Amino acid sequence: MASGATDTSASERREALKGLFREAQACVRCAELAATRRTVVFGAGNADADLMFIGEAPGASEDEQGVPFVGRAGKLLETLLGEIGLQRTDVFIANTLKCRPPGNRDPQPIEIENCKGYLLRQVELIQPTVICTLGNFSTKLLREDPTGITRLHGRPEVILLGHRAVRLYPIFHPAAALYTPRMLETLREDFSRIPELLTLGAPPQPEPLEMLAEPEPEIAARAPEPGEAAAAAVAEADQLGLF
Repeated sequence: MASGATDTSASERREALKGLFREAQACVRCAELAATRRTVVFGAGNADADLMFIGEAPGASEDEQGVPFVGRAGKLLETLLGEIGLQRTDVFIANTLKCRPPGNRDPQPIEIENCKGYLLRQVELIQPTVICTLGNFSTKLLREDPTGITRLHGRPEVILLGHRAVRLYPIFHPAAALYTPRMLETLREDFSRIPELLTLGAPPQPEPLEMLAEPEPEIAARAPEPGEAAAAAVAEADQLGLF
């Protein structure tokens, strides 16, 4: 599922995505998360996908494997994708936070703000036409509005992210159906509309305007501890093959 970019453009964007991944690996903006994480869960999937999913934060399985949505919620996500004729490899999956909060607690506002730049840059490089926000945290972040997922799910809208217009489609997080079985039918109903949204293609883009260049955010990094460099190299080799 390609976004219509040329092969060269797609290749260049993928290389830039790799560079962003390496930056994220070294990030210590959130001291607690940097100290307790096992891996930085950057994202995985088709780096030229039309459809992108954005969840909340990595859980224990994701933190261990370095891949988003590999637990029970991930299995359900794959099932729901299969029901609309898609596979995990057709889409790109990421989270609002790239590091697991201790004890799977909710992301804190400062952590969301610290990680926001990575997510927006991912969107810019992947260039999806449809973004499905899974749950409250990603929906509120990208809409820049406190309205919750209960009111917004299943209601697509066109928003501007950076300099690109995308179709935002909020839906419940698959984990919600694991704890509230009746939510599964709601999820299935919302998922059933995704193919139609994809056929619409990219929404009309805004006219180019002369804008002031925004400075690149400074990313805090720390020197690796003994033994970390080798482990990081192995993790990087594994994760770079995911997009």
